[in-house]
Amino acid sequence: MRNSPNALMIFAAGFGTRMGALTAHQPKPMVKVAGKPLIDHTLELAAPLGLNTVVNLHYLPHVLEAHLAGSGVTTLTETPDILETGGGLRNARSALGSGPSFTLNSDALWHGPNPLKMLSAAWNPDDMDALLLLIPHANALGHTGQGDFILAPNGQITRGAGLVYSGAQIIKPELTEEIPERAFSLNLVWDKLLATGRIYGLPYTGQWCDVGSPEGITRAERMLDDTAL
Repeated sequence: MRNSPNALMIFAAGFGTRMGALTAHQPKPMVKVAGKPLIDHTLELAAPLGLNTVVNLHYLPHVLEAHLAGSGVTTLTETPDILETGGGLRNARSALGSGPSFTLNSDALWHGPNPLKMLSAAWNPDDMDALLLLIPHANALGHTGQGDFILAPNGQITRGAGLVYSGAQIIKPELTEEIPERAFSLNLVWDKLLATGRIYGLPYTGQWCDVGSPEGITRAERMLDDTAL
């Protein structure tokens, strides 16, 4: 089994309800920011690493299937129900191959270092079963919560108001097999790792923007222009 990640799971199955009319006839990853669909921004992060990339689909899957045709990306449509992040990752295991994998959400944009390269450089499978990329509040544009994790000096994390989870991580997908539910959040896997101390965090040094709503589009475009931040 390989110890370094060479596969990527992109979560793209959500309904995008906060986007309103923008997702009436297309899934959220097809919403354009700076003239380009969100899914294309996400795929650009993976391109320099040559990753085996898998995208899960559920809402209006034919739109994304058509867009990704010929790209080399594997698409997996979840039916009849959406499987959430944990169930989606487990469903993709055979397509991802053995060993650890990256995961990314398809509704966030980045301004700064490539998040996947940062994670790869910090990954230590001897100590870690998951490594989460975390954002300081000041750099998490559009985030209104209190934060998700507290980072210890040794890199281990605990839950609490602190850094914001970015949606980017390296994780060992086989851990999803320990969860009995068919559809479940990766939070259930993280809870098990928090109990064993094998989940770590890495602060991101650039900016990150949630693009879950129409307001997020404008915010992200301003971030990418590096103006009015």
